[in-house]
Amino acid sequence: MKTNSVRAKLRAGESSVGTWLALPDPIFAKLMSSTGFEWLTVELEHSHATIETAALCFPIIAASGCVPLARVPYNSVENIKRVLDTGAWGIVVPMVNSRAEAEAVVKAARYRPLGERSVGGQLHAANFATDAGTYYAKANDEILIVLMAEHVDAIENIDDILSVPGIDAVFIGPNDLHASMDLAPAFDSEDPTFNAALKKVYASAVAHGVAPGIHVANAAQAKRRLDEGWKMIAVASEVGFMLDKAGEITKSLGLGGNGTLAKY
Repeated sequence: MKTNSVRAKLRAGESSVGTWLALPDPIFAKLMSSTGFEWLTVELEHSHATIETAALCFPIIAASGCVPLARVPYNSVENIKRVLDTGAWGIVVPMVNSRAEAEAVVKAARYRPLGERSVGGQLHAANFATDAGTYYAKANDEILIVLMAEHVDAIENIDDILSVPGIDAVFIGPNDLHASMDLAPAFDSEDPTFNAALKKVYASAVAHGVAPGIHVANAAQAKRRLDEGWKMIAVASEVGFMLDKAGEITKSLGLGGNGTLAKY
């Protein structure tokens, strides 16, 4: 059975850098998995992607030596079970704001005795290059569970959340976190409340043996966060890269366009 290299690195205290597939598509998955990022998160929360599209992306990413993750639309048994059973190597769960919500994630994503994930399917095992029996026996050691802290309620309850057994990483969603503070959505800011929240999450993650992660807009921000000790870094998305480069080229050529498209 293949080893989830990203989970292994995070558990060893090492850093891992990936990005988002905000326009999930098998062709984009193939192209992006060859760029050097260690993991790709297939976006199912804020995209048009279906479970069928995601299921096509997972094996392509895995076959390229990259780790396929999925951000589920909502914290539910159905959402978590379907992406894992169709071949994702890990989940990113949005808006986890309480201990009970964190416990629900672990219950849905881990097999017994850690959780209550239902047994069935073949695609999950195939993506790990193994048989179903081996997958059931070893999946708890390979599936990466990432909870998103992206609301002031999560910040308030962060110690209760991260003390739940079975969590691998906590991931700051800076846009939603800003919004929950009645601030303009942004990947970064100098707002003291926002930065105090980051420090609180980071300290709690370290205390509970959970990898601290955050989404950033570009390489410069990624380097700064890595220097600060953050371990799981997502740099923008394929959409952000495309718009950034296209805007750079059109601007240099003096072409039209107001350059106001948001970059994820």
